[in-house]
Amino acid sequence: MSADINKLEQIASQVRRDIVRMVHACQSGHPGGSLGCTDYFVALYFHAMKHDPSFNMDGIGEDLFFLSNGHISPVFYSTLARAGYFPVSELSTFRKINSRLQGHPTTHEHLPGIRVASGSLGQGLSVALGAAQAKKLNKDNSLVYVLMGDGELQEGQVWEAAMYAPHNKMDNIIAAVDYNRAQIDGSTDEVLNLGNLRAKWEAFGWDVLEVDNGNDMTAVIAGLDEAKSRTGKGKPVIILLHTEMGSGVDFMMGSHKWHGVAPNDEQLETALNQIPRTIGDY
Repeated sequence: MSADINKLEQIASQVRRDIVRMVHACQSGHPGGSLGCTDYFVALYFHAMKHDPSFNMDGIGEDLFFLSNGHISPVFYSTLARAGYFPVSELSTFRKINSRLQGHPTTHEHLPGIRVASGSLGQGLSVALGAAQAKKLNKDNSLVYVLMGDGELQEGQVWEAAMYAPHNKMDNIIAAVDYNRAQIDGSTDEVLNLGNLRAKWEAFGWDVLEVDNGNDMTAVIAGLDEAKSRTGKGKPVIILLHTEMGSGVDFMMGSHKWHGVAPNDEQLETALNQIPRTIGDY
């Protein structure tokens, strides 16, 4: 399946506008990681995954996605809305009272596209492996995707799941790590150094590939296509996705300080001037 890179980049630009507007409107949320992961989400939902916006919780016969680092919900919600899961206009309710778009994704809100409540870090890989194992038991050849933050890899449960997957030959899962080297309190090197992540995952028995520029749509598409080609060969697959926190907004880029801070009015205007409006604001 060939990708229309220009079209995907236009969608990504609009998603970035959605993110900064959503977080600004409620003066709450996590713009940094959301902006950094935008290209991955757009590539996933508009190119790589086989999915149905009419949304069935069982997900039989379609690829599934689980967001482990649930605090980057703005990019998840925007992508789902732009992919047709719910009205784009609903993005204006983000983090408002009685909104289905809570700060962290929740299932009790019955928002189409959300398969698990997430944001308690370290749990997403375990959930995704459960879904992947169920697909194997059901003879369903679809794939399961999961995204984790790099700071999240400081959680022990991740490594329990990392052991479980190769032992059970879970070769229908494609995990990804948002490898921006930043977390809420500083750089991952300063808070708790992750060491050689590639060597760690390989030692645990995973097939590891790296995308050196996770904010370049062509590179992300190539990485996802390569990851898909490696499934079904007896090993789980993981992508180390090198991204930049705040990508697309110059004053947010490269700083952990924008992990969970909303822009003020002036900063919003500056950000929107840097991100082209392509398919229309909500």
